[in-house]
Amino acid sequence: MAADAEFLIDRRRLRRKLTLWRVVGVGALILAVGAVGYRARIGEGRFFAANQDQIARISIGGFIAGSESTRKLMERVGKAESVRGVVLSISSPGGTTTGSEELYRNVRALAAKKPVVAFVDGTAASGAYITAIAADHIVARETALVGSIGVLFQYPEVSGLLDRVGVKVETVKSSPLKAEPSGFAPTSPEARAALSAIVMDTYGWFRGLVAERRGMDEAQLNAVADGRVFSGRQSVPLKLVDELGDERQAVAWLEKERNVPAKLPVKDWKPKAEGGLTLWSSLGSAADLAGFDGLAARLRAVGDETTALGQGGLLALWRPAP
Repeated sequence: MAADAEFLIDRRRLRRKLTLWRVVGVGALILAVGAVGYRARIGEGRFFAANQDQIARISIGGFIAGSESTRKLMERVGKAESVRGVVLSISSPGGTTTGSEELYRNVRALAAKKPVVAFVDGTAASGAYITAIAADHIVARETALVGSIGVLFQYPEVSGLLDRVGVKVETVKSSPLKAEPSGFAPTSPEARAALSAIVMDTYGWFRGLVAERRGMDEAQLNAVADGRVFSGRQSVPLKLVDELGDERQAVAWLEKERNVPAKLPVKDWKPKAEGGLTLWSSLGSAADLAGFDGLAARLRAVGDETTALGQGGLLALWRPAP
């Protein structure tokens, strides 16, 4: 019996020691991840010395949807006395028309306070091109994809599938065009005409922005506004972008044309995390803390696209066929 009692006491002591080491281990892991995240963000505007002059880099990537955090970010950059110029680094296929309109207006508000240059570091199509033309100057890589000036409205039509499985959806509505298109029945000519009118009206708005910001006449606009994307090399003579190059050319333009002091450091400014906690935002935050900025942006973009598509609406988005 004495031996059994000593055995139980030893086991309890061992458990207490294991629990202590587990707590210490978890604490150490949290500190290590925090340190990595801090090091990954040490170059961002909010960690950078507030009184040291700099050029702010704002990255626009993934699916473009309405973002209050991005609006607040641009307001912070606009108020920062240390920021002498802004580089918009763009790599996006576009997004919703409302999200693209909001981002355009936010960039124009920022450009009223700071000189802004857009750098197309991959793709600036549809809604992302709307963002690019909000800047004072556009620089693109030679192999970048630019343009896709157009609007689309997509919806599934599953009436044939429902017929096969023997499901019928009954609808009672106040007028023929209410809740059209439904997806549960073929789209009527009247509903299709109403949707087409919305798409064409928004397309006219998009064309008007391009003509105004890029100084195009009707013939020049018609040559680029048929929904195609163009390479960076093609885009210069078409007036879609101003010059070819990388971010260094974008910074050089700020120095030469907007009197930004030479050799200033370019520092990343990013939105502060806001809103409710979702699966995608949680995964993005975890990748952010680990220093994987690219992965974090892609994870958040998936979440934004899922949310935006769930809400419906028009898209200014480039989607190549699979």
